[in-house]
Amino acid sequence: MSTIDTSVLNGVNGGSTSTNGASARRSDDLRDSFMTLLITQLQNQDPLNPMENAEMTSQLAQINTVSGIEELNSTLKGITQQMDASRTLQAAGLIDKAVLVPGNSVMVSVDETNGSYATPFGIELGSPADNVVATIVSKAGEVVYTKDLGAVAAGVESFSWGGLTNEGAAVPAGAYSVNFKATNAKGELMESRALNYALVQGVSPGAGGNDVRLDLGAIYGQVALDQIKQIL
Repeated sequence: MSTIDTSVLNGVNGGSTSTNGASARRSDDLRDSFMTLLITQLQNQDPLNPMENAEMTSQLAQINTVSGIEELNSTLKGITQQMDASRTLQAAGLIDKAVLVPGNSVMVSVDETNGSYATPFGIELGSPADNVVATIVSKAGEVVYTKDLGAVAAGVESFSWGGLTNEGAAVPAGAYSVNFKATNAKGELMESRALNYALVQGVSPGAGGNDVRLDLGAIYGQVALDQIKQIL
């Protein structure tokens, strides 16, 4: 009796979403052909030399393996679709929310009534820092403000700035950048990541329709959901 080619099993197991339907049809045809061959062989076998039970059991086991893989793939596809829907729903809940994402931009606006306003910023640390110094720099590279933040815990921390120099003068409206210097107890530099403020304006599917992307506007573009470090 013919055995099932392992390439068929591999195709059913590793087929992409676009070929799952073809794999299912191929395995259905394979099962039908196998059962026809099995019945024919049983009907015409030599009574003095009947088919071994182990051989028939092996063939049936291979057919059951194909069916089991198809059912598993179908179940996994359903779980993946549920996860994608959950991510999309989670992302939609962030629309119109302020968030911190990787970047070092700080935007300053000036209002005659309320004075200067600067967007929040943050830092992400892999381990606690004994001291962190934040420096705000203008587009021209001029340092307009510095702040000793002291010890900062591991993870994400957000900070605010009033848009004033260390002398208390309001800085002009526009774009600035923030830089951090994080050190440990020995004064050694530590790795850190600056985070900037952004407003989630919309949600869209990414490449392939599975990777949910958040639209942060013309300045920051689109980012993946896992790039949201903190919701403000």
